[in-house]
Amino acid sequence: METVTHTENIRIGVIGAGSWGTALANLLATKGFTIDLWVYEPEVRRQILETRENAIFLPGIQLSENLRPSNDLLEVIRGKNMLLVVTPSHFVRDLAGQMADHLDANTILVSASKGIENTTHLTMSGVLKDVIPGLSDNRLAILSGPSFAKEVANHVPTAVTVASRDGVAADLVQHVMATPFFRVYAHDDIIGVELGGAVKNVIAIAAGVIDGLGLGLNTRAALITRGLAEIRRLGLTLGANPRTFTGLGGMGDLLLTCTGDLSRNHTVGKKLGEGRKLKEILEGMTMVAEGVRTSKSVYNLSRKLGVDMPISHEVYYILYEDREPAIALRRLMMRDLKQELDAV
Repeated sequence: METVTHTENIRIGVIGAGSWGTALANLLATKGFTIDLWVYEPEVRRQILETRENAIFLPGIQLSENLRPSNDLLEVIRGKNMLLVVTPSHFVRDLAGQMADHLDANTILVSASKGIENTTHLTMSGVLKDVIPGLSDNRLAILSGPSFAKEVANHVPTAVTVASRDGVAADLVQHVMATPFFRVYAHDDIIGVELGGAVKNVIAIAAGVIDGLGLGLNTRAALITRGLAEIRRLGLTLGANPRTFTGLGGMGDLLLTCTGDLSRNHTVGKKLGEGRKLKEILEGMTMVAEGVRTSKSVYNLSRKLGVDMPISHEVYYILYEDREPAIALRRLMMRDLKQELDAV
């Protein structure tokens, strides 16, 4: 299959029909593309076909007739110029393995999944390259930024970034995705954008804890600012551009997830701060809060690399060692006094 240069001719599939996958698929379908959407649950497929709504993951949104749900993964991926991967991060490796032998040679993969794999500490671009033979930079892009699915689905003006090491690929995805209410900027720092999108979920859990404890805006502002410092510190160690963390994929996404009521990670943290246990919280959730798994990855990766990330570590201790949130907060406040700015 030859590379497509005119966006109107592009054949697109979306892998994953959670809230974000459905919102992105519908955005593209509303724009006029015929979109094949891979749906894991047969009942969700039936629901979309019969009512044009995904009432489980994106209730209240009427879905375009151009959106075609399917439970057949291979049917969705074959013959596509562009595939958006929008599943929980811990499913990406298995799905990529199923896709690997059936992708067209020039298919561009756009990862909109945010996380760091627990076992390998790879971001999603790393997982895709690890599993799919010969996946080159000109076929890989990352979509990230401050964007709640419900607001995008309701056409609330939103700005995001698409990162690729290949400028042509970034430009193509940018023009395919852009609409009058969904503004897409181009970027070339894949690792920075991915780390910003993944680690902000950990910091958002901490921000939720602050709110659950009933603390003030001073505390939240300090938490977000010092959380950004941790994300930047890890990013620089892994070769990211420091300017990335002042942009949409860094500060923008962090602010949204730490302060928005629609944030699943903030919700988890708030309930922990109110005294509820993690198992009970997760059992009551339909959708995945990525920060819970990512917290373990960030804890282990930062220790391996020797990167100072005290907020992220305290989130890990709350989630996995049952540390009381009030004790975690006191430990952060009573650390040795330091210079604010890092050396780099």
